[in-house]
Amino acid sequence: MPVKDLRELTDQELEQRLKTARRELVTLRLRKGVGQLADTSALGKARKEVARILTVMRERALVKAGEKKRG
Repeated sequence: MPVKDLRELTDQELEQRLKTARRELVTLRLRKGVGQLADTSALGKARKEVARILTVMRERALVKAGEKKRG
């Protein structure tokens, strides 16, 4: 999912997507370990998806922290 679309989601939706993406990453790692993973590029894609979600969540946290400092 593109970052633009992730930024439009609510905090709860982002957390749900993060859980799903991490679960998928674990599943892919396990499948790779037992030799059942045909598309090894899926691992990189899953890692990048987790990173995108965490980036958006971090951006929001920084904005909220900045607002608290101002007043």
